[in-house]
Amino acid sequence: MKKTITLTLLSAVLITSTGWAQQDRKLPPEQAGKIGVPLGQIAFLRDKTVWIMNWDGSNQQKLVTAGNANGRLSWAPDGKRIAFVRQGEFKLQGPDNLGGFHKVYDLFVAYVDSAGVNTNWWRRLTTGLGGRYPEWQPDGNTIVFTNDINAEYVNADRPNYQTCSIDTVGGSYRLFRSDWQDSTDLHAIMPTMGPANLYAFVLFKGFNPAGIVIAPRDVTNFTEKLIREKLKSVPKGYAPAWSPDGKWLAYIHNEMANQAIYITTPDLSEKYLVYKPPIGQNLQTYPLSWAPNSKWLTFGLSDGSLWIIDITGNGLKQIVASGLNVAPAWSKHK
Repeated sequence: MKKTITLTLLSAVLITSTGWAQQDRKLPPEQAGKIGVPLGQIAFLRDKTVWIMNWDGSNQQKLVTAGNANGRLSWAPDGKRIAFVRQGEFKLQGPDNLGGFHKVYDLFVAYVDSAGVNTNWWRRLTTGLGGRYPEWQPDGNTIVFTNDINAEYVNADRPNYQTCSIDTVGGSYRLFRSDWQDSTDLHAIMPTMGPANLYAFVLFKGFNPAGIVIAPRDVTNFTEKLIREKLKSVPKGYAPAWSPDGKWLAYIHNEMANQAIYITTPDLSEKYLVYKPPIGQNLQTYPLSWAPNSKWLTFGLSDGSLWIIDITGNGLKQIVASGLNVAPAWSKHK
C-alpha cells in the first residue's frame, strides 16, 4: 500500500509541476514551416530480426538475422551503422528449489552494407547484460543507453535502470548519476539527448512509470524533492525522442483510454497533438523516431503496421502492412 501511495503522490507532483491540461491542438502550418518530403531510410524489427527500407516502405532488405532482436534501433549519423539490442534470459534454480528468471539484454552494431549480402554479421558493444534503448549521438562516437546495473546479479530482486554512455567500440563507459548505488526506487529508462545540455528520460518509481523528466546533463543526483521542485516533467509521458534540430520533444501520452502522440517545446510551454490511433488500435510504445529534417515522425501500431506522419498531424502514410513489425527508426543521414 505504501508504494502505491508514493507512486500516486509522485504522479500528482508531475501533473502539478507542468500545469498542463490534456489538449488536442495541432501545430499551425505557419509555425511548422515548410514540411517538405521525407528523406532517408527507416530500420525496423520484423519477427525479431533487423530490416531496413526506404522511407516510403520500398526496397525492404533484411540486415541482421539475429532471431532475438528487441527494442529500440538507432542509426549512426553517417547512415552506415545501426545500434540494436538482443535479448536473452537467465534462469536460476537454487539449492532449495527456489529461483526464477529475468531477461537480459546487450547492445550490438550492424553494418548497413551487409543488408541482403551477409545478414549474420554484427559486432557486440556491451557485455553487462543490461543494455537497452540505444541512442547514437550526433558526434558519431557516443551511444547513450539505459543500463540495468543489476542485470549480472543472479539473485537481484529488481532492476536498477540508469542512463549511461559508451563509445562506439564499447569503451569510455559513463554513468550519468553519481548516486546510482543509492537508487533503490527511482529509475530512468529511454534516455534521449536534447538541446542546451538537456536530456529526457522516463522516470520509473519502483516498477511503475510516472512520466517523462527533463533534466540538465550535469545533474547527477536525483531525488523526489529535486524532481518535484526543480525539474520539468510530462505526466504519463512515454517513449520520448528529441527532434534532430532540438526544437521539439515527441512522446506518447500513454494513458490507454487516451493514447496519442504529442510534440512539445523544450520548456514545455507549447504542446501539440500529432496523432491518435483509431478505436481498436494502440500505439507501440517504443521510442518515437524523427526524420532528419525534424518535420516527420515514424511509429508503429499494435497490429504491426508502420506509419509516418508530419508534425502538423497531416501526411499520414502507412509504409508497412500489419504483421510482426515493430520499432521503426529513421536514419539521421539525408
